Amino acid sequence: MNVYDGQRIASMLRGRGYIQTDDYTDADIIILNTCAVRAKATDKVFSALGRMRTEKKPDAIMGIVGCVARESGADAFRRVPELNFVLGPQSYHKLPEILDNPDTRLFNIDLGGLEKFDAMPQMETSPLIAYIPIQEGCNHCCTYCIVPYTRGREISRPIDSVIHDVVHAANTGAREICFLGQNVNGYKYTAPDGLSYRLSDLIRAAAQQDAIKRIRFTSSYPTEMTDDLIEMFRTEQKLLPFLNLPIQSGSLNVLTKMNRPYSLNLYIDIVDKLKSARPDIQISSDFIVGFPGETDDDFEQTLDIVRRVKYINSFSFKYSPRPHTAAALMPNQIPEKIKSERLYKLDALLNEIQREFNESCVNKTLSCLYEGPDKTGKYAIYRTPYMQPCVVKIAPQIAPQIAHIKITDANKASLRGDIQN
Repeated sequence: MNVYDGQRIASMLRGRGYIQTDDYTDADIIILNTCAVRAKATDKVFSALGRMRTEKKPDAIMGIVGCVARESGADAFRRVPELNFVLGPQSYHKLPEILDNPDTRLFNIDLGGLEKFDAMPQMETSPLIAYIPIQEGCNHCCTYCIVPYTRGREISRPIDSVIHDVVHAANTGAREICFLGQNVNGYKYTAPDGLSYRLSDLIRAAAQQDAIKRIRFTSSYPTEMTDDLIEMFRTEQKLLPFLNLPIQSGSLNVLTKMNRPYSLNLYIDIVDKLKSARPDIQISSDFIVGFPGETDDDFEQTLDIVRRVKYINSFSFKYSPRPHTAAALMPNQIPEKIKSERLYKLDALLNEIQREFNESCVNKTLSCLYEGPDKTGKYAIYRTPYMQPCVVKIAPQIAPQIAHIKITDANKASLRGDIQN
């Protein structure tokens, strides 16, 4: 979601004559687009602001947008007096106000509706991967999660608006559509004529665009993985055989405390249905270790679910208390040392499974999407249907957008391969 927001902000600034620079000390406007999902992310924002406030040009405009702006509120001005604006994740479309009146301060962290999607101008050209939000906010209220506070309650965009964005992206260069939402598979929209639409309808509409070759979505909630959506993996070949399906913990005890009301049997049943619909599908997940009250046995159950599902890549974190969440006030907070030990053990298992899957891809030929040059600028990086980075010894300037690549080598983090004629 932040990548999408950043792209729209950058496009708006380019439309007003700005040119992007990587050197903030030479910038006329500095915008930190922020995430508050973990305490470390928030800390990094204010650490960066502390550095920038002394190194930026004296007349440079500086501000923050996104979830840290919503979380910190007006206190952000107290912590960093040099800030010119603080705009929440649903208010960044108000940036032109500060550009037109740079001597004023702009503060807006209201949880509005969907105004920003219509207020911001469309991008003239689309990246190869077009991120298209279809809903914002979340109604699940997991006890560890700050999203309902920073992004608000769940609200879905009108289907016509989403399809308009899909068509525009397809016509301006996109080859992959990634539908976004804090609870993306919870998308529900009822049109004025009374017809109702779900994520499966959006996938079907996007697939009708000839220019679009790949479709995916993130992030999903297990109980919202409905049969009509699972069926799309069987019938729509443009839908990638890869799904992020966060479980967070393998312990029913911990899941109950997290307010994630699904059983492990239900979760496994969904995975089995997905694999029946699409035998080549692979699953990734999100994990939190060291949640308040998590016992050694609870943690072992998480390792068990990892071994059972064999997630090909995942995001794993130590529990981080966040303001405005119930878990931050729970007893039996886990010591940092234990959280670190558990995370190390979990990551070791996840990395082992990821390496095994990557190595299983050697000698296979996969249809891959160009992502950009590698760090040296000499070679091209592609993404497989399973979102693995694949390095190809071809000059980025002549790399085709989509290529059939035979995988020749693999390690834990990436693949290498050759383009097939």
